[in-house]
Amino acid sequence: MCLAIPVKVVELLEAEQALVDVGGVRKEVDVSLVDGVEAGDFVILHVGFAINRLDEDEAQRTLSMLREMGVEPGAAA
Repeated sequence: MCLAIPVKVVELLEAEQALVDVGGVRKEVDVSLVDGVEAGDFVILHVGFAINRLDEDEAQRTLSMLREMGVEPGAAA
């Protein structure tokens, strides 16, 4: 099963790539589908692609709900 999860952009890299924090794990992802991504932004990550931006409060609420369901973001990253 694939879930789309909120992640924090840590650093922008070359060629529309970014380094993100996925539950404490750093992962390189494609940000070409979301305009104007900056370090510090939260984005929804799905199969290696950022697909939407969201604010920090919404990201934290979503991560909290995932943890309540027993899903630990980053565990399989």
